[in-house]
Amino acid sequence: MTLRTLVAATVAVLPAFAMSASARGPAPLLPTALVENVKSAGANIEFMDYVGSGQVIKLAPGDVLVLSYLRSCEYETITGGTVVVGMERSDVRDGEIVRGKVPCDGGRIRLTSNQASASAASAFRLQSADVEPTLFGQAPVVQFPKNLARDARTLRIERTDQPSERHEIRVDDMNAEAGFYDLALIKLDLTRGAVYQASIGAHKMTFAIDPEAVPGRAPVVSRLLRFP
Repeated sequence: MTLRTLVAATVAVLPAFAMSASARGPAPLLPTALVENVKSAGANIEFMDYVGSGQVIKLAPGDVLVLSYLRSCEYETITGGTVVVGMERSDVRDGEIVRGKVPCDGGRIRLTSNQASASAASAFRLQSADVEPTLFGQAPVVQFPKNLARDARTLRIERTDQPSERHEIRVDDMNAEAGFYDLALIKLDLTRGAVYQASIGAHKMTFAIDPEAVPGRAPVVSRLLRFP
């Protein structure tokens, strides 16, 4: 094959390759922030969704979005405007943002390959991040696989450093469908500085409560317990 023939063949292939790459869509996003609260009819995200770096969220005037960043522990309340999700904080245009820091287990979240390659076009829920966390709130928000079988919907939490504390919570249909249960709703605060084992169905994990953890409804990112 002559050089001219090779160049012509290469040029002919390039448009098809470009079309194929375009059809695959944008590169996947790494989830970097948790939706703690949202009051918007058109943002297409909801409580406990995860959003990724580079994702754009458009808020109408008066819409409110609260994000917690998993690595930096930035806690943002955003009102209106266009939100561009970052790695550690958001860029907000034509809106208002109030930032603060909350205690969290930043930087210890490790994603599965499926989670890391989730579509960039939508928010998604993490179901199997591999973590052994310290919680900074005494009332965990427990996240587990959605739609567990009915006979696997008992959440058990038992203290292991001093085995004298044990809790059993029956997860109702609404929480089983959503895939999470907030212990603050039943006013259950665990012991500061204690180590626990939690289980639901066939899923188990250990976690600790920080000695300076706060009671009640602290920001979710401070007290989020995810089952693998």
